[in-house]
Amino acid sequence: MYLWIKALHIVFIASWFAGLFYLPRIFVNLAQESHPAATERLLGMGRRLYRFTTILMVPALVLGIWLWLGFGFKGGWLHAKLALVIVTIGYHHACGSLLRKFERGANARSHRWYRYFNEVPVLLLLAIVILVVVKPF
Repeated sequence: MYLWIKALHIVFIASWFAGLFYLPRIFVNLAQESHPAATERLLGMGRRLYRFTTILMVPALVLGIWLWLGFGFKGGWLHAKLALVIVTIGYHHACGSLLRKFERGANARSHRWYRYFNEVPVLLLLAIVILVVVKPF
């Protein structure tokens, strides 16, 4: 059973992060766009992606908790990983907040800022994978 839960956890994590990689790219385009029809299309894409990514996040987290509590992982690496998972959840919700600002026409950030913001989930995933695989402490 452990391997099935682990495999599904990895699939949902990969899917969740795919959304976190792409949604800020939509923000880059929204920050540059001035044509109303294109803006509305991008907002629709952003809404659907955020909703779908939120749905993917839930089983990823539930399966991760099941692995942790059901199979008894422990160690400093796990505490660091859990802290980064909390940061990732915060990033996810920050994306939702930014999307709502775009919907209200209240975006105050440049496309350049969103290009940097887009790199955050890459760094989070890199750190989380290293912690899980290498278990440095």
